[in-house]
Amino acid sequence: MLNIVLFGPPGCGKGTQSEKLIEKYQLVHLSTGDILRAEIANNTKLGIEAKAFMDKGQLVPDQVVIGMIASKIDNNKNAKGFIFDGFPRTTAQAEALDVMLAERNIPVKCMLSLEVDKEELVKRLLNRGLTSGRADDQNPEIIENRIKEYNAKTAPVIQFYEKQGKFRPIKGMGSIDEIFERLCKAIEK
Repeated sequence: MLNIVLFGPPGCGKGTQSEKLIEKYQLVHLSTGDILRAEIANNTKLGIEAKAFMDKGQLVPDQVVIGMIASKIDNNKNAKGFIFDGFPRTTAQAEALDVMLAERNIPVKCMLSLEVDKEELVKRLLNRGLTSGRADDQNPEIIENRIKEYNAKTAPVIQFYEKQGKFRPIKGMGSIDEIFERLCKAIEK
C-alpha cells in the first residue's frame, strides 16, 4: 500500500499536485482542508467549531482531525493507498497517525514536502482567494498568520519524518508538470 504525506505551507500547491498523484497512483485523497470545508458548508457541529479556528488562521484541534482521518481510512479498506494532504500538521498528529496506521499495518512510505518562497505563497493564496471565495485566502493578515502558524507548529513535522528516513524535499516552484515530475521521481525512488 502506498501511503504518502504531501506536505508544505498554505498555497504551496498540495491540492493541485494531490489530484495528479491520485490519478497516477490511484490513491484515496485525504485532505483535512476539504473535509473541514465540507463540514462547514453543511453547518455541522464540527464545521462550526472548526470554522472558528480557521477564520483566525489557527489549526483545528488534533482530536477532531485524527477522528476524521481514522474514519476515512476505515471506510476505504480496499484502497491502493492514501495521500494525506495537509495532515499531519503537528508532530503529535504525525505520531498519532503512525500509531493508527501501524494498528492497520499500512505505514507511511514517504513525506513529500513542497518548498515555495513566502512571497510566492502569499501571491498564490491571494489569487486563489479571488477565484475560490475563501475568506481565509482574501486577507493578507490572515495569510501571514497561517504562514506563521505553519512555520511554528507544522514545519517541525519534517524532523519527525526525517528521523525515519521518509522526508523528501521537493522544489515547489515551476510549472505544475515540472513539480509533478519531481514528486513522481521521489515516490518511485
